[in-house]
Formats: sequence, C-alpha cells, structure tokens
Amino acid sequence: MRRMTARPGNAHQARLLKLLRDGGPNSRAQLGDQVDLSRSKLAVEVDRLLETGLVVADGLAASRGGRRSHNIRLNPGLRFLGVDIGATSVDVAVTNAELETLGHINHPMDVREGPVAVFEQVLAMAAKLKASGLAEGFDGAGIGVPGPVRFPEGVPVAPPIMPGWDGFPVREALSQELGCPVMVDNDVNLMAMGEQHAGVARTVADFLCVKIGTGIGCGIVVGGEVYRGTTGSAGDIGHIQAVPDGRPCACGNRGCLEAHFSGAALARDATEAAQQGLSAELASRLETNGGLTAVDVAAAAAAGDATALDLIREGGNRTGQVIAGLVSFFNPGLVVIGGGVTGLGHTLLAAIRTQVYRQSLPLATGNLPIVLGELGPAAGVIGAARLISDHLFSPA
Repeated sequence: MRRMTARPGNAHQARLLKLLRDGGPNSRAQLGDQVDLSRSKLAVEVDRLLETGLVVADGLAASRGGRRSHNIRLNPGLRFLGVDIGATSVDVAVTNAELETLGHINHPMDVREGPVAVFEQVLAMAAKLKASGLAEGFDGAGIGVPGPVRFPEGVPVAPPIMPGWDGFPVREALSQELGCPVMVDNDVNLMAMGEQHAGVARTVADFLCVKIGTGIGCGIVVGGEVYRGTTGSAGDIGHIQAVPDGRPCACGNRGCLEAHFSGAALARDATEAAQQGLSAELASRLETNGGLTAVDVAAAAAAGDATALDLIREGGNRTGQVIAGLVSFFNPGLVVIGGGVTGLGHTLLAAIRTQVYRQSLPLATGNLPIVLGELGPAAGVIGAARLISDHLFSPA
C-alpha cells in the first residue's frame, strides 16, 4: 500500500490546495485572483506544489489577454477513503482529491458488535472497492463514529450507544491496517461537512446540522469550520432534557430528547401503539415483519395513519423545542435536518419548523431556512473525505 508523504509547505500552499479541491481545476491567473499573493510569489508556490506531485498541469486556460495561463488541478491519482459508521450500518466510499465519489457501498452492521468486528467489515468493504479498480491504495481515510470523539487522538469516549468502544484507538488501528493517515470524528460533524461541501449548506458559513437516527446529534459550523468544543463533545443535543423526569436514557439520565424521539424511541412507541390496538396499519406491519422501525412509521404515515402521524408530530415538536433553544443561542443562517429518521419527511419538518418559529425570537428566525439535507447517506462519507483532505492539505 502506498502512503502520501507530501504535505503543503506553508499556509499559502494549503490555501491553493483547498481552492483546487473545492473549485476544481483552475488557471494560475484565476487562483491569483483568490489569494493575496504577488504573481511572482504565486508562481513560486504553484511550482513547489507541482514538485510535490500534489498538483499537476492540466492544459492551457482560456485567454484573458496576453500569454495564456496553464490550468492547475489536484493530482487525479489521489484517493481518499470515507467511512461512516452508523448504529445499524456502515457506508464506505472512495473519492478523488476533489471529493467526487467514485464508488460507494453500504452494509448492515450493528455497532454494538464492537470495534474489531466493525473494522473487519470496513476493511473488507475497502478491499472490495480497491479490487473494483477504483484505487491502488489510499492516500488518507476519514472515519465517522456515532458517539463522542476526543478529536486530537481519534478515540471514542464513553459513547452511549457503542458498548465496547470506549477508548478504542480507532485512528491508530486503522492507520496501521490501511497504511495511510487516518482522522476520526463524530458522525454528525461529518454529515455537516458533507452538506457544506456538496449539499444544501454550500453557501452558508454558520449553520446547525441535526442528525436524527438511532441517536440524535448536532454538527455546529461557525465561520465555515466545525466547532467541536474543548474536548470534542459539542453538539450532543440528544442528551438535553426534553421531558422533565421522563424516560430513562442510555446515558444514565432521564427525559433526554434521544429517549423520547430517535429511531429506537419511535420504533418502541409505534410497537406499543400497535399492541394496544391504536393503529391497524402499524399492527399489520408488526405482524408481517415481527418488529417495527422508523421506516414502518413513515410508511404508515404516508398511508394516512393517524397514530403514525401523531407520533411523528410529537417527536418533531420535542425536537423543535430543543432546536429553538439552540437557534436563540447561536443564531445560525440555516438548520439542516438529516439522518435515518428524515424518511419521515415533511410531517416531521413541519412540526420542527412550527416549534422553532414559534419559540425563537423573530430576529433569529426571520430569514432562517429549516430544511432536509440533500445528500442522504452520501453526506457522511463525503464529510469523512473532506476531514482527511483538510488534514492532508494543511502544513505538516
């Protein structure tokens, strides 16, 4: 396996690499318009990047009068691996240096089986992508996990829905196996980075990205950068109390938002409703499938089932109340709702919007879009590739 050893030599080179990543091939002249460098200094920095092999010449640019400039692009042979580990499935993708997805596969996997079993699956999926001819090796890998991460070390810390993962050296272990640099982050931070790079948040510098799945979390982006907090636990909104003295939560507290509205909580409430005879539609699905998931609730709601619609609205109201507090505190330019439960669609979105617009001040909500994410499962793997490229495209 190969390892990409070259890194930009200074902040100017790092800026040029990220411009080429986010904007695609560009001419020296156009790059010069976007960085605060003289033409001679720009030429020196571009030539140094060409020497590293991180960028390559890409033909002549369109004339702007005078001598035509050469286009520059990131090396088309660079490959990043994006891994998004969810509570119930794993997504693995290969991207080029411009974060275009070249191949993406998904596999069901219970994160509670522990890190060894999960990473055996991840490595098998990565090997499958390599065998398909998409990559000879990986220049770097980004990994998302569904729990708090001590970011500098790439280590999960007491994740409530990940028994057996506390303190596991994810970054170190996978770096050895893959033979390349690895960065690890919370999965919702990567979803936010994915939507920022290629989704609904492309033009927004300050936004919240709320992931509602087996758990609930929030990616916080400030000035275009993910805010992780002092120890990496910023955005853990699933454990904000939503119901005083409410249900017990996996974290040990009571009344957490996650205990009352997440994929698992919704499945439990739907099962109870079916067993109590409150919904013929849910009861039929329970009998057919032997269990219920958020997907079943979404399907029942789409069929007009009143109980399913009520469950979604109640969960949306509780989630909206928590988000309203965040909006009043943070004043974002956008709120993105993503994750597996977004299959509940516009019924959920309407309930969340109603609470936020009702409870937060008009100055905060007057021009505040609250929207579903655009990328679905691709957001996490694109965000993972963005995470490792941010690291590799920074001075060593």
